[in-house]
Amino acid sequence: MGLSVPMLNLVTIDIVIPVLNEEETLTLCVEKLVSFCDKYMGAFQWRVVIADNGSQDKTVFIAQELSLIYSSVSVTTVLIAGRGRALKKTWMESDADLVAYMDVDLSTDINALPKAADSVLNGEHDIVVGSRLLKGSRVVGRTPIRSITSWSYSCLFRLFFLVSFKDAQCGFKVLSRDVVDHILPSVRDPGWFFDTELLILAEKNGFCVFEMPVLWIDDPDSRVKIFRTAWEDLKGLVRLRVGGLAKARGEIKSIKASKKIN
Repeated sequence: MGLSVPMLNLVTIDIVIPVLNEEETLTLCVEKLVSFCDKYMGAFQWRVVIADNGSQDKTVFIAQELSLIYSSVSVTTVLIAGRGRALKKTWMESDADLVAYMDVDLSTDINALPKAADSVLNGEHDIVVGSRLLKGSRVVGRTPIRSITSWSYSCLFRLFFLVSFKDAQCGFKVLSRDVVDHILPSVRDPGWFFDTELLILAEKNGFCVFEMPVLWIDDPDSRVKIFRTAWEDLKGLVRLRVGGLAKARGEIKSIKASKKIN
């Protein structure tokens, strides 16, 4: 009989995949991500969390089947649609040391995941985000209208809030537990503006946001409605600019103070 080897206390990370009516793409995404993590995320005790937000097709059924096949996969559900709503619920319910998310189409090259997670784990940064707008990034298949929209939006929120990051909406982020505990409760938007609001609140409250260049392969079947999303983003920026940021700062200050007392 061989000697038993004690389990190491590995750092935990929950990798969240927010989904809405993704019955055709979910299985391939999860299989690819689980295979990758098995090979390259050995420094972590990792879990893939499928976060469904109001799917009307077979997405939830497929997600539950995948959780039975893979012990490292779990499912959480939010009845009302909203990517931000699903991410906030899943991250706040998580007990992992780090949390992350990737879009179900895996547009961001998953080879970026170990480096980003290591950076947050080592305390170099509080949030690491993928960026399509940095020198060194490679973007494949992105239409001119999407590129123009992304650059215009980047200029707008940096002008409004004087933040350092350029790409707020790339579907790839890794966060520390401190960011989840202190910043996430004050993020209000349930939809696509969620990412921008999270990063602005984090940087404006002393957390380090770091962008890394990534390989991004645009999904030609993306369901993001460009003009509708742009309008919601504009409303979100105005809300933060006119009182929202100040209110959130007060909430975050109170959270930090209460945690110091406890």
